[in-house]
Amino acid sequence: MDFEFDIRPPSDDQPYEITSFAKKYGLTIPIADAVLFAKGPSRTACDAAALAFLCAIAAQAKRQRSQ
Repeated sequence: MDFEFDIRPPSDDQPYEITSFAKKYGLTIPIADAVLFAKGPSRTACDAAALAFLCAIAAQAKRQRSQ
């Protein structure tokens, strides 16, 4: 049998799968789904949105700790 495997990274226009995206950024499935819905199918846009979301959460936590 001859098998061919494509080991190239997915292109930017190929949408993320929700669970793999959630795992990549440590998001819950509903949050990952919301980000993908808002910014998909661009992987670049989804990656940027996930990082911005995580930064916003960290900033909010920092503000709450300082109060």
